[in-house]
Amino acid sequence: METKNKFSALHRLLHWVMAFSMPVLLVTGFLRMYWMGKKAVFAAVNSQDLEVTKEQSNAMYKVLREPMWEWHVIFAHVMIIAFIIRVIYMIAKGIRFPNPFKGSTSMKEKMQGLTYIYFYLYVFMAAFTGICLRQDFFPDLHKSIEATHKLGVYLFPIFIVLHFVGVFLAEKGKDKGITSKMIGGE
Repeated sequence: METKNKFSALHRLLHWVMAFSMPVLLVTGFLRMYWMGKKAVFAAVNSQDLEVTKEQSNAMYKVLREPMWEWHVIFAHVMIIAFIIRVIYMIAKGIRFPNPFKGSTSMKEKMQGLTYIYFYLYVFMAAFTGICLRQDFFPDLHKSIEATHKLGVYLFPIFIVLHFVGVFLAEKGKDKGITSKMIGGE
């Protein structure tokens, strides 16, 4: 976290690009896994008393899924680029978040540091596994990589709760105005 909560325009832009991209990725991933997944589409088609072959059902599934899935891929690229720029920016600016494993760190700073670690590990894991799936790296591990990637549907909401609790506590504590600074700057 930047000292004194001074958020540059680039820092804020990256934050909001990622904040917009992550829910799009969550929704499109969730839809693909559940409501627009193969099983759900096949069940819907088969419930209509139509005589449809497996090949026709599969073709319908792909046609229905494709536009939504394009959004997932586009926002995955946006998220990965923003994430890489953010990591480089933080390293270049010397921005650090609190070390939660340091004995002298306060409980607030430990939670803040753990939330940052959770965020960076989560985004890295989702990006890495997504790239592996898209490029078909490690084909022998495809099912394991896919299962790990799908964990994002469950891990992202946990991060959102942690983030909003942290922002709420910051606003109630020493960091009053942190939200408006993240939106509009100083």
